[in-house]
Amino acid sequence: MNINFDVKDFIKKFENSCHKVQKKTFVRNEVITSYINKRNQLCILVNGNANLVRYDLSGNRTIVDHFSSGDVFGEVFYSVTTNNELLVEARENCDVLFYIYDDIRTKCKHTCKFHQELSDDLPELILNKVTDLNTRIELLTKRSIRDKLLGYFSILSTRHLNKSFTLPFSLTDLADFLSIDRSAMMRELKLLKEDGFIEKIGNRITLLYK
Repeated sequence: MNINFDVKDFIKKFENSCHKVQKKTFVRNEVITSYINKRNQLCILVNGNANLVRYDLSGNRTIVDHFSSGDVFGEVFYSVTTNNELLVEARENCDVLFYIYDDIRTKCKHTCKFHQELSDDLPELILNKVTDLNTRIELLTKRSIRDKLLGYFSILSTRHLNKSFTLPFSLTDLADFLSIDRSAMMRELKLLKEDGFIEKIGNRITLLYK
């Protein structure tokens, strides 16, 4: 991984340098894209927050992934055919860049200078995505609700470089994201507070054990 890779700089050049990139704006709760179309589409979240949500045949909802500014997502990461519908839903107002991944292999008709840079730098974004997916797999393999909660809190603390941080979810969405029962999660959060592991004020969490 290139530690000097600047995601914000890449997104700015990506948005302004290639005519094949489309930028769209979405409001809270609007569907950004559906993976059922299999367009091999790659998306970059310029700003805002969004969730990748799965609805099974019974209508049950699961949050598969959460995206914030600079994250990549799209059908290109989910090539396996599924009968369950996967939707990316805006959690707040979002700006998103859309690009068909197959276009990387074809020479840009406008011979834009950025097209070669795109081929060179896009793997860095994808590598970041793979790292995030591996982290999520490790989180979901934890056996207890406490371990999942503390594992996720530790990730957020590391990302924010602070023991205190605000959850990017409602508590209902947090339970869906961690694949745990909401009532059981609420009981465990209460126990974590009583046992001195965390302080919780609304959606603001402070770790007391690091």
